[in-house]
Amino acid sequence: MAVTDAGEARGYRPSATMPFAAEFRRQASRRRTQLALGFMVLLPLIILIAFQFDSGGDDDNGRNEFASLVELATSGGLNFTLFSIFVSASFLLVVVVALFCGDTVASEASWGSLRYLLAIPVPRARLLTVKLMVALAYSGLALLLLAGTALLAGTLRYGWSPLRSTVAAELEPTEGLLRLLAVLGYLAVVLLVVAGLAFLLSVITDAALGAVGGAVLLWILSSILDQITALGALRDFLPTHFSTAWLGLLSTPVQTDDVVRGCISAISYATLFWGLAFWRFTRKDITS
Repeated sequence: MAVTDAGEARGYRPSATMPFAAEFRRQASRRRTQLALGFMVLLPLIILIAFQFDSGGDDDNGRNEFASLVELATSGGLNFTLFSIFVSASFLLVVVVALFCGDTVASEASWGSLRYLLAIPVPRARLLTVKLMVALAYSGLALLLLAGTALLAGTLRYGWSPLRSTVAAELEPTEGLLRLLAVLGYLAVVLLVVAGLAFLLSVITDAALGAVGGAVLLWILSSILDQITALGALRDFLPTHFSTAWLGLLSTPVQTDDVVRGCISAISYATLFWGLAFWRFTRKDITS
């Protein structure tokens, strides 16, 4: 075999190994990917059907707490989309992002195929980069599928009406759509923290369930700590402290102070976790 002065096989290019498109198709064929994306499409339809069976009674105290939200949700497609995002942002989307980013490397290790990928040879940094990019692509796709399905189903059922919320004046449909896109963009940035944490745990452990569950549990723990007012200013440094700042994007006028702080916090945490993941993986003995 012809080799170069560097000892590499002639024609070998590290950047050509493990193409993004090939890994994207490979992950698309996995059952967990299909189920996760399918549920993103199914959830708005389940909510829509549930609203059709709403009796409209006011005896249930639990229902009264959400009566105004339900009324807003059924007043137009934009409002239905906002409701779907609201009920999904704090947990469901966290689980889905943790699933895509926490399962990506750990599953290869648990199957015993990770060492074979590196023996092709695929450079370790290249493998992690492609794995991360594909996981983030599917996470973004899940968010878009949820919002897109909710917008389509809600508009067909409730019409194209102005966006209403409890924190803002009524917004014309065009402006309301732009506000919703801004909300989705901010949520995507905030969820980078979950992506970074899950990816780091995926590199550390060979158990995919441990990486996914660990990221979700740590996110929940941060959310609980954020409710403890005795922590004072320390809460500002929790990754979940600005997770609901997207509500400011719906207010009149728009409140962006916490949005900016939330973006800085999320990007900082995500960069830290990804940096630790690359540092750990490039020094780790791969035996599985």
